[in-house]
Amino acid sequence: MRSGGGGGVGGGGGGVRRGRSGGGGLPLSKGVVAVFGVVVLAPLFFFVARGFRGPFGVSGKAEDSSVVSKQNLDWRERLVIDVIVANTNDLGPLNLDSFRKKNLSASWRVAEKENSEDTSIAATQGTTHAKQESPRLKLGTISDNQPGIIESPAKLERRKLREKRREKRANDLLKLNDDAVLRLENEAIERSKSVDSAILGKYNIWRKQNENDNSDSTVRLMRDQIIMAKVYLSLAKMKNKTDLFQELQIKLKWSQRALGEATNDSDLSQSAPEKMKAMGQILSRAREQLYDCKLVTSKLRAMLQSAEEQVRSLKKQSTFLSQLAAKTIPNGIHCLSMRLTIDYYLLPPEKKRFPQSENLENPNLFHYALFSDNVLAASVVVNSTVMNAKEPEKHVFHLVTDKLNFGAMNMWFLLNPPGKATIHVENVDGFKWLNSSYCPVLRQLESAAMKEYYFKADHPTTAGSSNLKYRNPKYLSMLNHLRFYLPQVYPKLDKILFLDDDIVVQKDLTPLWSVDLHGKVNGAVETCGESFHRFDKYLNFSNPHIARNFDPNACGWAYGMNIFDLQAWKKNDITGIYHKWQNMNEDRTLWKLGTLPPGLITFYGLTHPLQKSWHVLGLGYNPSIDRSDIENAAVVHYNGNMKPWLEISMIKYKSYWTKYIKYDHPYLRQCNLTE
Repeated sequence: MRSGGGGGVGGGGGGVRRGRSGGGGLPLSKGVVAVFGVVVLAPLFFFVARGFRGPFGVSGKAEDSSVVSKQNLDWRERLVIDVIVANTNDLGPLNLDSFRKKNLSASWRVAEKENSEDTSIAATQGTTHAKQESPRLKLGTISDNQPGIIESPAKLERRKLREKRREKRANDLLKLNDDAVLRLENEAIERSKSVDSAILGKYNIWRKQNENDNSDSTVRLMRDQIIMAKVYLSLAKMKNKTDLFQELQIKLKWSQRALGEATNDSDLSQSAPEKMKAMGQILSRAREQLYDCKLVTSKLRAMLQSAEEQVRSLKKQSTFLSQLAAKTIPNGIHCLSMRLTIDYYLLPPEKKRFPQSENLENPNLFHYALFSDNVLAASVVVNSTVMNAKEPEKHVFHLVTDKLNFGAMNMWFLLNPPGKATIHVENVDGFKWLNSSYCPVLRQLESAAMKEYYFKADHPTTAGSSNLKYRNPKYLSMLNHLRFYLPQVYPKLDKILFLDDDIVVQKDLTPLWSVDLHGKVNGAVETCGESFHRFDKYLNFSNPHIARNFDPNACGWAYGMNIFDLQAWKKNDITGIYHKWQNMNEDRTLWKLGTLPPGLITFYGLTHPLQKSWHVLGLGYNPSIDRSDIENAAVVHYNGNMKPWLEISMIKYKSYWTKYIKYDHPYLRQCNLTE
């Protein structure tokens, strides 16, 4: 074997040597080599350059195939980069993300996940299609995730730019999504705020009708059809179109029945679209036969004027009914008063007395004046004051009521004493000094003109009825005017806190007795933050007496919680001032009835302003009071018609009042008084 191997080598070497030594053999051997190079090597380089890839390559080994593939890929990569650069220069940045998989051409292949098997299969299949679809294969083989490819710096830079754009786009989409969710939440909150809690059970912001801003579009269309039907109905009658008149009349009744009391499309009956379609057809016919621009315009104008008259009339009726509702006492409270009165007069005399009567004239204690004919309202005022007081044993309540409710008021507080506090109930009819010869209001109420104003049955329904609120019976009651006689009612007291019966106490009120009034008589919260609470809204400044003595822009203040210095009261003769102006207003030319206008006059220049947090007003008429103002207030006042014990009260404010009532009390259950 060694000799054979050596002979082969030697023979090879000898052949070479012969070629070198033989001068005639040199041209022949060069020619053979040249022919061999053209015939064998040239096709080989051609197929390699064309991307030929067999399972084993030229050498018959698998690893040689990968080397050739890398060379071919480098060549194709350079080609595709040139194409991309050319497209970028012509069309701007090329964004491959804009292509969806389902919209790609057949010449494009997207590699989701590749492994070694997929690579080898693609390499095998590429041989058969190399000549037919070589340009498309060149584009399809470029993949960011394909293994075994060394990426150029340009490609790495493009990859980074694409990733940055994708990340930015994803962040923008997330931000837009968050903004949209936040906007929807805020809109839902705003809608929930606008819901009247009185009808909360009937309302749901997720109901179908609330998904659409035009949830009443069909209802409005039907109303428009009804209006036009009425117009054409009158025109058909005018032009003797009997058949059309009858048909319009029938369709009008159908539409009115289908519409009913609906306010949203979801409230309409199933037959409504059918009726609307039929009405549209008859209106189209009527337009063809009857339309006259001048006649239609004049008829619509007449209907508009009639509708305005109806609206004014309904507003007046609404005002009257609201005033009437404010005057009435609910059946439950009337029942409570009757039962308590009966039981009180069945008590023996010794059980009708309140304890701690020695505190009634002690000036060192905290005294309250409360004038009311409503048992339940008075109990809330007393209970809320005592429950929030730091030293309830130092608080004394002076209640004054009328003859009808005297027994009920006594019986209630005998059964439900206010803890350690002192309470005393008096009858206003028992004040013998309060008579018509002393009190101008009583004398005026006995006059024929005042009786006619209050009690005449045929009051006009137009002019003169705009002041229906001044016909409230409370203006006839001396309980309302007794506030101008506090030193006469409580001659031995130095200071007293006056409370209305439609208030709720939420904090300890004893610091009010320490407020320095700077020599003034009345400590009250001013209300001139709103323009309608200035003097010119209460007093008649066309009268020379008013114009000469008062400033029309002077700030008003509120009754309901007032600290009065009775010593300064006596010094300034406040009751005498009140009598003077009340006598001048016998014909009601200076102000209308009530106690606030004479109060503004009487205490003019003698009122010390308190901090607004002591007294928050408007819970009986203003639905938009800030909740934080209510909860931070020492006293909240239900001034207005919507008292908390009435059915017309505002539900959102009622809980501040009802939490001081024990609805499980036997008397309340017997009279069906519930929350």
